[in-house]
Amino acid sequence: MKPFLSDDFLLQTDTARVLYHEYAKQMPIIDYHNHLLPDQIAEDKQFDNITQIWLYGDHYKWRAMRANGVPERYITGDASDWEKFEKWAETVPYTLRNPLYHWTHLELRRYFGITELLNKDSARRIYDECSAKLQTPEYSVRNLLKMMQVETLCTTDDPADSLEHHQAIAASGFATAVLPTFRADKAMAVDDAATYSAYLDKLGAVAEVEIRTLADLETALRRRHDFFASLGCRLSDHGLEQIYAAPYTPEEVAASFAKIRGGSELTASENTQLKSALLVLLAEMDWEKGWTQQYHLGALRNNNSRMLRELGPDTGWDSIGDFSQGRALSTFLDRLDGQNKLAKTIIYNLNPADNELIATMIGNFNDGSVAGKVQFGSGWWFLDQKDGMEKQLNALSNMGLLSRFVGMLTDSRSFLSYPRHEYFRRVLCNLLGNDVENGELPADMELLGGMVQNICYGNAKAYFGFGQVAKETPAAAVAG
Repeated sequence: MKPFLSDDFLLQTDTARVLYHEYAKQMPIIDYHNHLLPDQIAEDKQFDNITQIWLYGDHYKWRAMRANGVPERYITGDASDWEKFEKWAETVPYTLRNPLYHWTHLELRRYFGITELLNKDSARRIYDECSAKLQTPEYSVRNLLKMMQVETLCTTDDPADSLEHHQAIAASGFATAVLPTFRADKAMAVDDAATYSAYLDKLGAVAEVEIRTLADLETALRRRHDFFASLGCRLSDHGLEQIYAAPYTPEEVAASFAKIRGGSELTASENTQLKSALLVLLAEMDWEKGWTQQYHLGALRNNNSRMLRELGPDTGWDSIGDFSQGRALSTFLDRLDGQNKLAKTIIYNLNPADNELIATMIGNFNDGSVAGKVQFGSGWWFLDQKDGMEKQLNALSNMGLLSRFVGMLTDSRSFLSYPRHEYFRRVLCNLLGNDVENGELPADMELLGGMVQNICYGNAKAYFGFGQVAKETPAAAVAG
């Protein structure tokens, strides 16, 4: 019987252990997609207790607590931080075989050195010990990032965001590069005329453009795109149920934009056409700058309308969707490729039934110009666990080049989430180790170890161009 969370956790063979301990473990982290708050990094925030850093905003834990019968008061309500932690501790033993059980105890060990299992009986001791450490300088946000060897992290930012905190971080000389990511979902959210117009007013004010026409919106977005680039941005991101790729003419989408800007709702076809046009515009902007565009596909959001009314979006009521992905994704990528304007692209899939679809789709548009130009992104959201990771790695291996994969990210709102990179690295090394033991791969540690290090770190660094000097942007084009 192996001890729980030993040094060889998830590593089933001698080869896997060598690959992890001698090659993967030492690599720095490039976290190219997360939802960390840049203001907390800028101020080098100290959290008062472990509830604040661990439970605030963590939808994974919230869903588990609800499933365990915990009232909402102890999740997102007005209960004290200790009471919320106590309810989470009572829930943890019920998460056996859920990845939360692994993550919870990995995080307690890696950050706090706590090997005791978290449960109702240990809750007070662990809460007090972790909270006391969090109040010391060694556990400030920046030192937590240093502790995990985070070399680069990319936050998720709206085009209207000021990016003042990114500027402050860069000016401070902090060793970890904290870069923005251009997430223009609200600029495409044409489903409600009043909400959309309010957003356009905000975007226009920041970009110093009065947005009356579709051309004005393009001007505003380009100005903000330039501004993001001036601060080292290398990526854009889109959270979509599925790609929009309807046929349209410039005249049709200009008229639709004028209609919604005037306060009228769009028809279903007008809605899809305008979104399709905006998606192409944003993709062309990314191509012009040599950025990487990311598409997170397949989430069915806000399923519980009652709780959406009470708590708002992004509070743990989303699931995997069963949307049709292939045809529209092919049309969109082909539209850009046909004009030689297809940027480096990462496609994240939330429905494992579509793994092979995505794994084969990327091969249609890898044109030899860049190694791994179009990527099948790592297991995302509900799939960033052992089974989901293995399925993504196997689909990519069978139909593409695993050796060119840019690896793992956290997609997290917590500064304690970085052991997820360790988790991924162990899964990767175990998969390769089993192949060696089965005679399916050669026992060439130099070859395999180099591959592992590239997937963990080197491929991402080269692919995104981190560390390179940003292109100069004319001052007149930088609004904000």
